[in-house]
Formats: sequence, structure tokens, C-alpha cells
Amino acid sequence: MRLQPEHLATLLAIVDTGTFDAAARRLHVTASAVSQRVKALEAEVGQVVVVRATPCRPTSAGEALVRLARQQSLLEAEALAGLASAGAGRVDLPVAVNADSLSTWFAAVIGHVAAWPDVVIRLHVEDQDHSARLLRSGEVLAAVTSDPTPVQGCSTEPLVTMRYLPVATPQLVARFRAGRGIDWDAMPVVRFNDKDDIQQRILDRHGVTSPPPTHEVPVGTGFVTAVRAGLGWGALLTSQLTGLLESGELVRLGTRDHVDVQLYWQRWRLPSEHLDRLSDAVRSAAAAATPRRTARPPTPARRHTPR
Repeated sequence: MRLQPEHLATLLAIVDTGTFDAAARRLHVTASAVSQRVKALEAEVGQVVVVRATPCRPTSAGEALVRLARQQSLLEAEALAGLASAGAGRVDLPVAVNADSLSTWFAAVIGHVAAWPDVVIRLHVEDQDHSARLLRSGEVLAAVTSDPTPVQGCSTEPLVTMRYLPVATPQLVARFRAGRGIDWDAMPVVRFNDKDDIQQRILDRHGVTSPPPTHEVPVGTGFVTAVRAGLGWGALLTSQLTGLLESGELVRLGTRDHVDVQLYWQRWRLPSEHLDRLSDAVRSAAAAATPRRTARPPTPARRHTPR
């Protein structure tokens, strides 16, 4: 059996765009032609390769084909970019990254990419579980994740340890003061989304068994704004707290409470100059964001879903 390149390219376009119609527009063919190519591909492999939903997504069998199609697309784009007659083609680099990294140290990576005229980067802001799924399905070439276990076909390396501190406004703390401490059961909390367990881990340490009033703010800058406005307490990165603790605008809840999250870079083991260049930029940005320490690093915290 020999898979047809145009059939694989069509499957990749469907996964990237989410619909048959959008894939047809990308490929400059009719929606009927897209449907026929997918049916032909499914006939070739003897399995359904795409779930007809909104958005469309690959089946387990389709994921292997998307990975192959993505690899072929990357290698073909790099080969064409190396030909003088190919013009100024751009290589597509889809990458998954968590929201807190994107709003902090990963910004330096974007600065590097901005100077590359031959690359288009597409960022998927996803949590750990989704980033692993995106790597397995072939929807991204690399990911910033808290999972040290490499997806099959990928390599992994440590990047940065991100420290979160529980903080709140002095006014909020005063309202929920309980003796020398605070009433963790009653004080409202802000979380990123229902997969953000950082605040819950701190509540667990204080023996909170029923959830306090919980606000959701699924935007990095909005999350910080909500905590600064006194909507609830939240765990912020040390880099997000610059000047806020010193000025007294926010106060730390407990001197020992914190959550450390070790992040990793997972990428496909694929000979690619552009992916190598991106990996170098990620390492450089992570190294610049890592404070120099003379003491032993803290024991890694248990894995969780990063924002």
C-alpha cells in the first residue's frame, strides 16, 4: 500500500482548519474533492481517519497519518526553502505552550521568531494533557509541558521551574482574617479554569474540604488583574509579582506556601533545521528566565496542569 501525498495533505488541512470547507479553501479545491480524497484515504487504510464533527479531529488511526503528513510537509517546505528558485517560502511551525509561559519567559522566543523571515509560528495555548494529545496527534511539532515523559517519537528536556505564590489584596485578607491566620474555607479564590489545580493544592495543605467561592478568569493578564482587584486570592508567578509585594498592593498568604512547576520542552525527533532553531531559542529564553542559585534546587512538586 502506498499512501497518496495529496490525500495526506488533505487530511492535514482538515485537522488544521477544522472543517472540510475550510480545508477546501486552503487547498484551492472544492469541498466535494476534499470529501472524495478523505474517503479514498480511508479506503486505502481500511479505517476511519477523521471524526466529522465541529471542529473535525483525527481518529486514533488518523493521528498516525497526521504525524506523517506533518513531517512530510515540514521536510518538503525546508527542502523548497533551500532551493534558490523556490522564492521566499515560509516553514509552518505549530507549537503548544501553556498560558503562563506565553505571558512571561516564552515572549523572548517570539522575539527570536520575529527576526526569522522564513518561519510562520502557530501557537496553541493548551494545558499539559492537551499538549500531550496535540503531540500524539501530530497537530503540533513541539510543546512546553509539565509532563517529563516523552510522547512516542519525541524527545524531552527540562526548561524552567516556575514558582507560584498565593497572594491577595490587604483588604481581602482583612475581611477574612481568622485569628492569626485567614479563613481559607470562606475567602474567595480565583482560578484560571477548571483544569487549574494550583490553588486547590494550597487549599489541600490547609485542610479545606469544601470549595470556597471560586471565580474563573481564563486569561493570563486578566487573572492577575482579578487578583489585584480583590476578586479573590490566587497563585501568581514570582515574575508577575514584581513590585506588587514591595508596594503592599498584594500580600503573600503564608511565608512557606508555594507551588513549584517544572516545565519541559518536547519536540519531534525529526531532522529539521527550523525546528532545531526554534528549540535553541526556547533553551535560550528558558536559561535567561532561570535565576542563578547556589543552593540545591527544591524537590520537584507533583505534576499538575499548568496554566
